[in-house]
Amino acid sequence: MKNYRFIIITGLSGSGKTVVSRFFEDMGYYCVDNLPAKLIPRFVDLWARKEVQIDKVALVVDIREAGFTTEFPKVLESIRKKISPYLIFLEASDESLVRRFSETRRPHPVDSSKPVVESVTLERNRLAEIKKMADEVIDTTSGTINQLKKRLVRRFSGRKGLKMQLMLISFGYKYGIPLDSDLVFDTRFLPNPFYIDTLREKSGRSQKVKHYVLQSGEAKNFLEKLYRFVDYLIPHFQEEGKSYLTISVGCTGGKHRSVVIAEKVKDHLKNEKYPLRIHHRDIYK
Repeated sequence: MKNYRFIIITGLSGSGKTVVSRFFEDMGYYCVDNLPAKLIPRFVDLWARKEVQIDKVALVVDIREAGFTTEFPKVLESIRKKISPYLIFLEASDESLVRRFSETRRPHPVDSSKPVVESVTLERNRLAEIKKMADEVIDTTSGTINQLKKRLVRRFSGRKGLKMQLMLISFGYKYGIPLDSDLVFDTRFLPNPFYIDTLREKSGRSQKVKHYVLQSGEAKNFLEKLYRFVDYLIPHFQEEGKSYLTISVGCTGGKHRSVVIAEKVKDHLKNEKYPLRIHHRDIYK
């Protein structure tokens, strides 16, 4: 029985090891990139004895390490006597790998003095024995990143898919738009409680402020269209493989209107069962 809680990712340079490790990180794995092979047994001992508070691990190891092709097989054999790690080997066609290195303009780690196509062939030959040791070989030549992610999620999460995490932020334009915003909605056209003496010092969490903002026809029409809009977009972002989506709602100061609308969107999205958090960034400014 292979242990899906301890994953080792290796393979050809440019085949997508970093991309795959990020997927595992999104699935709750503790990821370590380019850990020297000689340190793996010590790491395994710490993990197996629970001396580190880590549940699931994904290690990325590859030919960047000097002596990797001779050292790693011995290390893998030794740790398989203690645990049952799951070794994933990533590969792709020569044409695909050459194109990826050409696009990134990065030198090939095997030999930067040689043409990339020669380095790719040399690395493929050197890693042939390690490929034979793999529990699973994944060819990333064709298909999209999202298709690769779905494959990994089905195999290692035990579920058909992971729900995208949603973050709602209310903010004030006078303090700037949140840098991590994916979607931004402006509520400055709605009635402003700031100009009502009895509401000015209250926030959008106050029932009186909520009532004042939401009683207008503009607010009702806006929310109706906003709900339809986010209901349409969110599944498409999920299908595309996005792990996090930040929806920002702004008003002038971030204390009244944006807070009210962000809370209404939160209540609406609760029914969709997405992991959801809300943050009123400027409510106390």
